[in-house]
Amino acid sequence: MRILIVEDDKVLAKTIEQCVGNNYEVDHAYDGEEGILYAEQAIYDAIILDIMMPIKNGYEVLNTLRAEKIYTPVLILTAKDGISDKVTGFRSGADDYLVKPFNREELLVRLEALIRRSIGNYTENTIQFEDLVLDLNSRCARVGDKEVFLQGKQFDMLEYLINSKNAIITKEQIFDKIWGFDSETTANVIEVYASGLRKELKKIGYDKHLKTIRGVGYIWS
Repeated sequence: MRILIVEDDKVLAKTIEQCVGNNYEVDHAYDGEEGILYAEQAIYDAIILDIMMPIKNGYEVLNTLRAEKIYTPVLILTAKDGISDKVTGFRSGADDYLVKPFNREELLVRLEALIRRSIGNYTENTIQFEDLVLDLNSRCARVGDKEVFLQGKQFDMLEYLINSKNAIITKEQIFDKIWGFDSETTANVIEVYASGLRKELKKIGYDKHLKTIRGVGYIWS
């Protein structure tokens, strides 16, 4: 899973990454405008957002994203602790609000809760599509008692596609979410992994759900 941290204080941004980095892949944006550009890629499972930032503040970021119908869960993490600040945050489209200084464990459980609610099909940290179940803890996939053998990023790709079912996901979105912006490989690797994933899915009759949109990307339906 991938998290976007929008925080202009680079030291604090690094501290937040250290708090969540064992559980999530992390990208950083250091002002509101940059945060919007990152968030528009629609590759994040959640966004941690500061309020007091240059160029665009957190409220403006939220208003822009929601106006563009980008509904990625947003956790505001800020020093502004007034009731009016919280009300403004929630009315702007925030899903949760945590005041600095924060407790690491509380931050993690709030993120987990946000993501569970947004996906809507988590049960004991699993994802299910028909009879296909992905266990996010063990990173195993099964249909009944039959295990589906997925290697590394094949599992990540399948998780992303199922969570985005019925939506076209571009190769660029898959690459940025699973490999990351700073990866030294190229987006061509996606076709290799998609081919391998399709072969494994064919063994259980689920390859029909993974469809290629030529020149664009993939859709799970």
